[in-house]
Amino acid sequence: MGPMQEVQTVNTELDEFDKQIIRALQGNGRLTNVELADMANLSPSACHRRLKSLLEADYFDKFTGIVNPAHFGYTGTAIVSMRLDAQQEDLFQQFEDAVRLVPQVKACYLMTGEFDYQLTVIYKDTQHFEELYYKTLLRLPGVNTTKTQMVLRKVHNTQEVPIT
Repeated sequence: MGPMQEVQTVNTELDEFDKQIIRALQGNGRLTNVELADMANLSPSACHRRLKSLLEADYFDKFTGIVNPAHFGYTGTAIVSMRLDAQQEDLFQQFEDAVRLVPQVKACYLMTGEFDYQLTVIYKDTQHFEELYYKTLLRLPGVNTTKTQMVLRKVHNTQEVPIT
């Protein structure tokens, strides 16, 4: 999403059955329709209709498997804050287009405050991070200043949204 785009929201009222379906799928996107129906106290056909409506209304961005990065040698995480040379929309767009191409960048946020962007970066070891930092991250368009913090331990990390 570019700096000038707005997020569209849906004002559809969800009942408790819809909320149960969403909660269950946030916890396990591989549930069968029968399992999901049982958890939501619905018949499988009613559950299927409701899920289809929720999908059509874009309540779910996508269904995906979350891979453990350590199984592929990625044992470290760094939070890298970046300030660009100028506050210009075209420079922001160039930076955003380029950062999307770096597979080790797991998240990138446009920020308010001292830095323009905050990146979550995974790496294999400190030598790998140093190479990634100097050969890739510092060469992203417009990067002027950075601040890097290494994560010591993941305390809490979820993609689940509270459904009330």
